[in-house]
Amino acid sequence: MTAHDTFTHDWDQWHLRHEQRRADPHGFLAVTGLYWLGERAAGIPGLPGRWSTGGDGPVVELADGESLEVAGVAVSGRHAFGPLAERGGETVGFDGGVIEVARRGGRDIVRPRRSDAPFLAQYTGTPTYPADARWRVEARFVAFATPRPHEVGAAVDGLVHVYDAPGYLEFSFDGDTHRLVAFPGHGPDDLLVLFTDATSGVTTYAANRSITVAAPDAEGRTTLDFTRATNLPCAYTDFATCPLPPAENRLPFAVEAGEKIPHARVAGEITAAGIVAPRTA
Repeated sequence: MTAHDTFTHDWDQWHLRHEQRRADPHGFLAVTGLYWLGERAAGIPGLPGRWSTGGDGPVVELADGESLEVAGVAVSGRHAFGPLAERGGETVGFDGGVIEVARRGGRDIVRPRRSDAPFLAQYTGTPTYPADARWRVEARFVAFATPRPHEVGAAVDGLVHVYDAPGYLEFSFDGDTHRLVAFPGHGPDDLLVLFTDATSGVTTYAANRSITVAAPDAEGRTTLDFTRATNLPCAYTDFATCPLPPAENRLPFAVEAGEKIPHARVAGEITAAGIVAPRTA
């Protein structure tokens, strides 16, 4: 097997696993609505209880015969989730799926996820560029003296996210030097890069793509693998609150690598109460 064959095989296996996670029965493709909680208790279509939030975090009031499964235990009556951390939350079970109770942009939300969601059932995969090792580039991580707060927009109008950027990644491409602000990644010492480029809105999703970057070594060396540039949930659904890239992270060239615009997308509509609900027509 040649080096090219090995690279392609490894990429195929990685993307297969990524698609399997994305199409999990209770993953993001199974989300059926986005509901912003307020101080006044209100019902949510298809869910048990009446939901509200306040200084002490989200609360659900369950009627007789209604229950939720929280940390493997059935609860009834009134259940308080407590204050949620930003970008944190809890997933609870109900008869029909699971409910994500979370905090995004300083507001508490509820997102039901159902394994029988029509979009999940119809999902057939995401188109990609062919895996090309040319798009794996060496990079150097340059740490800031202290993490710098970066306020970025979101897929939802009026919402902002704040990330403490530990530094930036510097790399060369076609003879030019470029920088990308990095945010903390999902794993220990990993980094996350959100970016757009000259393909955005043409062959790739307009708002953002992301790359997970392995922890730099002691000298700051790591690799930017654009072949593993993936779509965020907002590429697939209006029920997402994904962050947008920092202004510095728009690359001037076309990154013809990684995932392209999805074949289909779930559209929602904003109600008078600010709920992003499934579009009915």
